[in-house]
Amino acid sequence: MYPFVRLAKEALKFRNAPALGLLGTHVSHHVCWPWDIDPWMELNNGRALTLYDLGRIPLASRTGLVRVTRAHGWGLTVAGNSVRYRRRVQPFQRFEMRSRALGWDARFFYIEQSMWRAGECTNQMLLRMAVISKGGMIAPERVAAELGHAGPAPVLPEWVQAWIAADATRPWPPAP
Repeated sequence: MYPFVRLAKEALKFRNAPALGLLGTHVSHHVCWPWDIDPWMELNNGRALTLYDLGRIPLASRTGLVRVTRAHGWGLTVAGNSVRYRRRVQPFQRFEMRSRALGWDARFFYIEQSMWRAGECTNQMLLRMAVISKGGMIAPERVAAELGHAGPAPVLPEWVQAWIAADATRPWPPAP
């Protein structure tokens, strides 16, 4: 089940937090509960993706993205991601989540999120996100301008550019 209660808690917790710039980092703290684990007694990989919403949605709120999307009747959608898992997160362990936008290209925003425990990164996700309307995708440049960003998009890190290029070679739709 989607963690609506935890999401509401995060929204309340950060409702009066200082605003962040478009490229600012949102930091939040969480607990791996028994319903988050898999049969190997660690944070389930699919649940980790869901828990990343607990950082990404408050990030969108603190940067003003939620306000702008509501004002225009736009929405947000995930258009792809890649996750690297390196350390176990076990039941009742606390972890820190860091969420930030890295930049954008002509179609998508790129968000980096990571979970940290005892000073070590347990996993990291690169997420491609689109702002959408009934008429289709909204150019990230327009969204950034609505958020007060003047000038060109920041240069995406080389590893993000490589991921974009590699993903572009993947056939779509996949072969049956």
